[in-house]
Amino acid sequence: MKQGRTLEELGEELQRQRNARQDFVADSRTLTFATEDGGSRLSMSMGGKLLDFGVNPLAHQQISTRLGIPLRYYQRMQKEAPTLLDANVNNWLQQTRDRRMLRVMDGNVRAFLSDRYRRLDNLELCAAVLPIIKDMKGAVIESCEITDTHLYLKVINRRMKAEVAVGDAVQAGFVITNSEVGLGNLTVEPMIFRLVCKNGMIVKDYSQKKRHVGRQVENYDTAYELYSDETLAQDDKAFFMKVADTVRCAVDESRFMLTVGKMQEAMQIPLEHQPMQEVQLLADSFNLTENEQGDIFRQLFLSGDNTRYGLLNAVTAASQNVADYERATELERIGGEILALPGKGTVPLALPASNVTPFRKEIAS
Repeated sequence: MKQGRTLEELGEELQRQRNARQDFVADSRTLTFATEDGGSRLSMSMGGKLLDFGVNPLAHQQISTRLGIPLRYYQRMQKEAPTLLDANVNNWLQQTRDRRMLRVMDGNVRAFLSDRYRRLDNLELCAAVLPIIKDMKGAVIESCEITDTHLYLKVINRRMKAEVAVGDAVQAGFVITNSEVGLGNLTVEPMIFRLVCKNGMIVKDYSQKKRHVGRQVENYDTAYELYSDETLAQDDKAFFMKVADTVRCAVDESRFMLTVGKMQEAMQIPLEHQPMQEVQLLADSFNLTENEQGDIFRQLFLSGDNTRYGLLNAVTAASQNVADYERATELERIGGEILALPGKGTVPLALPASNVTPFRKEIAS
């Protein structure tokens, strides 16, 4: 399992972000977009004062999507015709009669979202779940990280352990993921930790989620800043109590043993093709890079295990060598996707990458 920050480093960064962030809601028609010297700025007037922010890459993508400008064309205008980009964006902002939430961090718009987006923020999430994890007997945070788009907490329960085969022990765990910028739900997903190589695999089934959708803000001023008012704080408290209950039940022994059973079955399913071809099929299904393909093939070759179990372990082992923590986590999910394949057979040739997203049960709001 790829390592990120220490828990102390994570806490320091979450507190820094809390102090550096701002949230605004503004009518799209009051926003002005301008590009100069390779960077774009988004401006708005609030209370007679002009506010001006930079625009992060994700916010550019969200602006492109919201205004119906194809992303490749948007990016080409950024590089080759910034004046044309400004004209396009400003024209469609004027034509789009809605209100947007602008999430700002360190002076830059990091997300361009619906005004119904519910802020389920990382610091509050950690405050709710870390005491629960601390009280869970045998639970340890094996890895954690905060990226530009996601928070990850990967927890292993050392007391819940089983052998897939003699000498091949695994432990139960779960991963909590949250995005403050509109890239997915707050999720709690089961995880398997293989002790012999310290690989993590995120299990496709039995996960739970909460969507970031709330009430539309009942305020029709031109622009205003959002604060964590008392009503919002009470709503968040009730919600995070449900999240805490979910975390308490995240490591379920019966589901853990069902997953171990699937892993034992995977040991009996031989790959239908030569290892190189099998990895190529996997790459076509999940959009693997050449470096990822090469590392997975190397891991598979070194293991000498030409079964479905060997393939999923090769993928999760390769995840530790990926520089990007988010991509490493995605490879851990691909390992779970391989385990979830029905019956005998190979990796499907044309499985779209979007299918990597696991089925998740929704946490009632």
